Amino acid sequence: MDIFEKFQSDKGPLGRHANVEEGYFMFPKLEGEIAPRMRFRGKEVLTWSLNNYLGLANHPEVRKADADAARKYGLAYPMGARMMSGNTNLHEQLEEELTAFVMKESTMLLNYGYQGILSIIDALVGRKDVIVYDAESHACIIDGVRLHMGKRFVYPHNDIENLEKQLERATKLANENGGGVLVITEGVFGMSGNMGKLKEIVALKKKFDFRLLVDDAHGFGTMGKTGAGAGEEQGVQDGIDLYFSTFAKSMASIGAFVSGDKPIIDYLRYNTRSQIFAKSLPIALVVGALKRLELLKTKPELKENLWKVVDALQNGLKEKGFNIGTTEACVTPVLMSGGLNDATGLIKDLREQYNIFCSVVIYPVVPKNVIMLRLIPTAVHTIEDVEVTISAFESVKHKLVSGEYRKKGVAIIAEQ
Repeated sequence: MDIFEKFQSDKGPLGRHANVEEGYFMFPKLEGEIAPRMRFRGKEVLTWSLNNYLGLANHPEVRKADADAARKYGLAYPMGARMMSGNTNLHEQLEEELTAFVMKESTMLLNYGYQGILSIIDALVGRKDVIVYDAESHACIIDGVRLHMGKRFVYPHNDIENLEKQLERATKLANENGGGVLVITEGVFGMSGNMGKLKEIVALKKKFDFRLLVDDAHGFGTMGKTGAGAGEEQGVQDGIDLYFSTFAKSMASIGAFVSGDKPIIDYLRYNTRSQIFAKSLPIALVVGALKRLELLKTKPELKENLWKVVDALQNGLKEKGFNIGTTEACVTPVLMSGGLNDATGLIKDLREQYNIFCSVVIYPVVPKNVIMLRLIPTAVHTIEDVEVTISAFESVKHKLVSGEYRKKGVAIIAEQ
């Protein structure tokens, strides 16, 4: 059989929805400067779908730093991988400043978060080692785990009792094989908004011998007294052996980093294949990241403004009877009941009649007959934005419950 033949009939769990107006639900285009209000299909919409937590994407100091760096260095410099010809003093400066900010010994820059953590997992574990990971870990972690040639055990999301059972199994197997155990979880889970139970996991180190890798993409810059993340928030930053985050959320840029004890970071520098064999992070992005990190450290009002909006949105939704799950962070999921037709009809109504743009999540990402509207508040949203959104949500919820969207949904969209 032609290897491509199967793709004609099986487009995958998400690809099968491609005919539901690609460009509207799948691969939509938001235009204009990154801000709470952008343009979608020619009209202004209030958007809650951008991971621009601290509003740095269009902060004037950030825009100037980015432009000045691009003008001075271009986007090509440095050429080559860092190990060969792509290292600079500014790359090392950014690593040093990140190290101090997240309270670790050493840091390695990464070109991208997804490929970075996937490759880190691959570098850390061998055939004799055992991985134990949270069932709701991000796709980049799942893909990294899939590369592992040894044994792996998964525990139900944030179920510490079950984690302990998996650690018993993992420890026994690792001891038999002469290997070690790596536990992987997230600081803040990007769909539910709840935090990984880092305090409880770190406490298990008194009973079991394992190392802990935490992906804190959504916690870095938003959680903790200084913004150092979920580990700082829970008082266990020192118990995290490898702390990972991306620049794609609070920093509103491209790139990522991993921090930990110097010997392990030195090992990763020479063994993380996605960095050894890839071009260095362009210096314009490095300079931009230095400016963003400076603002994280010197402008606490950015995080304060963010949490004013978060609290107003989440409290307002709960007061109106909406189910926002178990979120403990900025991520705000709004859970409703309905199928594909309900979801598409509701989202179309929000965008066309109420000028609200937010992401919709359906099965298989969430259980069947669950609609998740995922809102990402930012420091540049306003309380008025919150009030307008909650009012719109009340209206569409009434229509959803009455069954109005079930009759329309996909059918109306397909006719256009």
